[in-house]
Amino acid sequence: MAVKFLSEEWAQAVTEALNSHDGFKSAIGNADLSLQFNVSDGPEGDISYYLKTSGGEAEVALGTLENPDVTVGQTYDTAAAISRGELNTQTAFMTGKLKVSGNLAKLMMHQSAIQQWGNAVEGIDVEY
Repeated sequence: MAVKFLSEEWAQAVTEALNSHDGFKSAIGNADLSLQFNVSDGPEGDISYYLKTSGGEAEVALGTLENPDVTVGQTYDTAAAISRGELNTQTAFMTGKLKVSGNLAKLMMHQSAIQQWGNAVEGIDVEY
């Protein structure tokens, strides 16, 4: 059954996928990392969600974090293209489609985990 992109069900499916994916778990290790994603211009307005990792466990949920390590801003179209695998995050950043602020050094330290995220969630049936 498909889950709607950026819904509570999607966030739960992503959390489960990350926590059961050996590549992601190996890449993130026991790191404490918090990433805030703010998505604008969605079909139902602006949506915020976050990834928080601690003690080898990941959580993706709708909402906002206080003092995240990194904040990523993007449009719905960009977020959907990245989610579908049509747009690489590095390309999106280099072309100005992703606005990133915060502790970029910490983000770069965990780049392999971010790359594994895509591998972990590719089996989720997402409706855009």
